[in-house]
Amino acid sequence: MTRTGRATARRFAPSADGRLVAQTWLGSRAILLVVAVVVMTGYHRTFSQVTGNWDVQHYMSIARNGYADPLEMAFFPGLPALLKGGSFLGIPMEVTGVLLGLIGSALAAWALFRIGGMLPACLWLIAPATVFTMVGYTEAPFCAAAFWAWERARAGRWWAAALLAGLACTFRVSGLFLIGALAVLAVLGDRDEGRPTSQAARRRRLIDVVNRLSTLLVPTAVLVAFVVWLHRLTGSWTAWSQAQTNGWRRGFTTPAETLRHTLPATHADTWRSLYGAGASGVAVVFRLELVSVALGVLVFVYCLVRRRWASASWVGIQVVAFSIGYWYMSVNRATLLWFPLFVALAEVTRGPSKPPGLVLLWRGIMGIVIAIDLAVMVWWGWRFFTGGWAS
Repeated sequence: MTRTGRATARRFAPSADGRLVAQTWLGSRAILLVVAVVVMTGYHRTFSQVTGNWDVQHYMSIARNGYADPLEMAFFPGLPALLKGGSFLGIPMEVTGVLLGLIGSALAAWALFRIGGMLPACLWLIAPATVFTMVGYTEAPFCAAAFWAWERARAGRWWAAALLAGLACTFRVSGLFLIGALAVLAVLGDRDEGRPTSQAARRRRLIDVVNRLSTLLVPTAVLVAFVVWLHRLTGSWTAWSQAQTNGWRRGFTTPAETLRHTLPATHADTWRSLYGAGASGVAVVFRLELVSVALGVLVFVYCLVRRRWASASWVGIQVVAFSIGYWYMSVNRATLLWFPLFVALAEVTRGPSKPPGLVLLWRGIMGIVIAIDLAVMVWWGWRFFTGGWAS
């Protein structure tokens, strides 16, 4: 092999860190697959019954019938379109959802590996609520598109970032927050960068910022197109928000009201009449919603301290959105979108490099933490696969 050939081979050969990310992806999916198989055999359920719970039913309904149910206008059309495409090929929609989750989670982890390195990508793959990246939910495809949009924008490839952000906007309203965070990235960057001093340099920078911001018209147009489409179906410009309010109580409230509405949901007695023996599990999920909100606030502050303005805006604007939406619900799933959370976790858990005894102690502590995390991940997967409320 020539020197050029060897250099090319080294360039495309997976690094040790990359292999560890791939192994973590495979291992985490295998763990959840085992949980699903145990549920199928223990509860005598089919694959579709195990993987087709909760919002998966809404996405499949839209794929079959369009937006016949006004409440389902709360869901964006990207995932239903992919599920429908799979059905044209004779693939059951639940299977298509799982395949999209597997592919999307792999692509998202790859992007996060390029953004923050091995550890953030691995931590994302074993996040407690990672089951939602393995079934027909929007988290995996959205994260794949959004993370790569961020990675491309950081690399200065703004048109590629805009196209990927536009794709992300077809999956969920979080695309709106992505546009806002990318705008901050275009103007301020995501680190403490020096500002140009000469007039010519300032002019060039202004032109660059305008050019970057102009690319964001692409994902903005995607969101506008969805609003216009719903208007043509319903005659209402607020069809999406009305569906959110009528179906999931997500009207506008103050943060204090949102917290006050959520606190009763953290008690099992609130759910006893609806869920019976499963009420305590529902209450635990809502307690974890509050933990997720607190994590979001901490990450927002952490990014501000580190002068990561765009990352701070990406997490902060979502925390604000959840804080004015009647109650804290589905924040647990939203943490999967917060890649700055996993970058921050990787940084604060890196630990000491010496002396050897302290290094071993730290590794032991982190091993225990990871074991607990995996146990929670299994518990969350069990809840979803058995049909229990999981966020």
